[in-house]
Amino acid sequence: MGVVASLAATDRRSPGTAPVPAAGEDALTTLLGLVQGDMAACNRAIVARMDSPVALIPQLAAHIVAAGGKRLRPLLTLATARMCGYPPAAGGLRHVHLATCVEFIHTATLLHDDVVDESLLRRGLASANAVFGNKASVLVGDFLFARAFQLMVEDGSLRVLEILAGAAATIAEGEVLQLATQNDLSTSEDQYLDVVRGKTAALFAAACQVGAVVAAQPAPAEAALAEYGMNLGIAFQLVDDALDYAADQATLGKTVGDDFREGKITLPVLHAYTAGDAPERAFWQRTIEASEQTEADLDEAMRLIARHGAIRATLARADGFAQAAKANLAAFPDSPIRRCLAEIADFTVSRAS
Repeated sequence: MGVVASLAATDRRSPGTAPVPAAGEDALTTLLGLVQGDMAACNRAIVARMDSPVALIPQLAAHIVAAGGKRLRPLLTLATARMCGYPPAAGGLRHVHLATCVEFIHTATLLHDDVVDESLLRRGLASANAVFGNKASVLVGDFLFARAFQLMVEDGSLRVLEILAGAAATIAEGEVLQLATQNDLSTSEDQYLDVVRGKTAALFAAACQVGAVVAAQPAPAEAALAEYGMNLGIAFQLVDDALDYAADQATLGKTVGDDFREGKITLPVLHAYTAGDAPERAFWQRTIEASEQTEADLDEAMRLIARHGAIRATLARADGFAQAAKANLAAFPDSPIRRCLAEIADFTVSRAS
């Protein structure tokens, strides 16, 4: 196929020997340096497993892979497995294969989401559905889901299958729940968080939890890493939802205001709607519930969100989940990887600064 975004860090140290990140250093870059050999193997596995004699499949899959992204979810699998002591001295590639599985689940959901949302951009580039059409995007997404399940079966662990298959089902439930709450301003904050846990955080949690499983860690360690991933994923999505009303297009990697145009119920909107006066509530009811929007409405939505401090409030909630994620790591001995995972929680929120 020949097209894949390289994630190997330039640091050539062996895993586990990199220094603790300095203040302000990008924790993702440092963590990639700690597991760069594993990440390179994961990238090779992604390319190999995307291959198919049906030429459109690797062509379309390569399009979304080449768009980049931080590969955060498979990175979490590799890092948590290393932190927990895998692979053994004899070596092992279970964590690499499962990180590949996690990335395929994530990529499949991106392909399907862009079709459902009618998105034209993905990470700043034309989305796969914009280039190849909706039918091809859905079917290649199905192919990647199937590849993910093949990797689960090859791993041979029923526990891994239970975790990752459960996450795949939960993601679908989260997307359907988001569809059910779309354009509905009576949605509660708890319902909104249920959507976030399903569509985003469940895969973060599973990606971390299987790292403990392959390292044969006891149930409390599994639970701690699942909670770390869940809290990190919620923080990540809250920041994304804030950025949709506060970022420029180049920073966001998609068209600013997509959530507004699609009538998605996110925390900034709920906060501004709840705090608004009668005319402001009427604005949200017209634009979100009735889907009656003019070109000037996005600017007005952003003005109202700023007026009521909705971005600040959303980021404060995100920081609370990030701090909870850091606390979940206290169950593990101090190590460079554990420190990086803690800093990634902070980095997740600092993306909005």
